[in-house]
Amino acid sequence: MSGLFITLEGPEGAGKSTNREYLAARLREQGLDVVLTREPGGTPLAEKIRELLLSPSDEVMHADTELLLVFAARAQHLAQVIRPALAGGAVVLCDRFTDATYAYQGGGRSLPVERIATLEQFVQDDLRPDLTLVFDLPVEVGLARAAARGRLDRFEQEGQAFFEAVRRAYLDRAAAAPQRYTLLDASQPLADVQQALDRLLPGIVERCRD
Repeated sequence: MSGLFITLEGPEGAGKSTNREYLAARLREQGLDVVLTREPGGTPLAEKIRELLLSPSDEVMHADTELLLVFAARAQHLAQVIRPALAGGAVVLCDRFTDATYAYQGGGRSLPVERIATLEQFVQDDLRPDLTLVFDLPVEVGLARAAARGRLDRFEQEGQAFFEAVRRAYLDRAAAAPQRYTLLDASQPLADVQQALDRLLPGIVERCRD
């Protein structure tokens, strides 16, 4: 049995965390070892970096600073959690990974894709997700859901144009590599989204047991 790296991506309010828990429970029913984690974060040090990234501040964070902090947290996360779990044969379910960097820092902040790709190769070497689930929904729906949760973080305070760019980046990446990405309509009722996840289960389990 080999490890499998599955990432869950999407904009604000897409339901990634809820669906990650659901998918984890279904995989555990199949006898699989599942590790749940998230980005930015996943380790005590990386969670401190997450706080820097998400907390509103009077000091404007430069886009390159943001990018470097994201990859600093990712380097720690990979070393302490993701690589050891995969080596041990676990299914790693990660709420956001490098696709989020291409979407938020590349799409939303308009940073050069080449700059992100250089850091991706430096920090990750050849490690990429085996499967990426993209939870897509209209920007206005996602922002309304995020606002209903309460106080907005630094990213959630961005305007609609920022999140339209984020969404476009996710959709472009999914269209460019359909063998790795599965697009899910997150604007549907939760039960319908989870039925879509159920349809993916046999293939995921088979890949783990190959």
